[in-house]
Amino acid sequence: MNSKRPVNLDLSTIHFPLPALTSITHRITGVILFVGLIFGFWALDASLSSPQGFEAVRDALAHNVLAKLIAWGLLSALGFHFVAGIQHMVMDAGYGVDLESGNRKAQITVVVSVVLVVLAGVWVW
Repeated sequence: MNSKRPVNLDLSTIHFPLPALTSITHRITGVILFVGLIFGFWALDASLSSPQGFEAVRDALAHNVLAKLIAWGLLSALGFHFVAGIQHMVMDAGYGVDLESGNRKAQITVVVSVVLVVLAGVWVW
């Protein structure tokens, strides 16, 4: 097959539309949440092992900046993943699959996610 189509291999020149970026970010946050299960399972195991373990986890989340950043990052990823997942479910149901409403839903997803990230930051810090 001899194709005459132009081939652009420079990924830095490709500009994705907002719906594509939200979809890609939805996948990335899913991976972050999967990897973040390590931290969550550690905290759950340690906190349930003994009263001293519970205090250690509580102390880490209260005074350790890295633990707070991890918790905030996981909550932020969960918030975005949840909102983008609802957007994908609405699209799977056949609503808003045209270009204009897709852009609008992506904008709503970003705005609601930013609000959830800020609220998670206020709660963690």
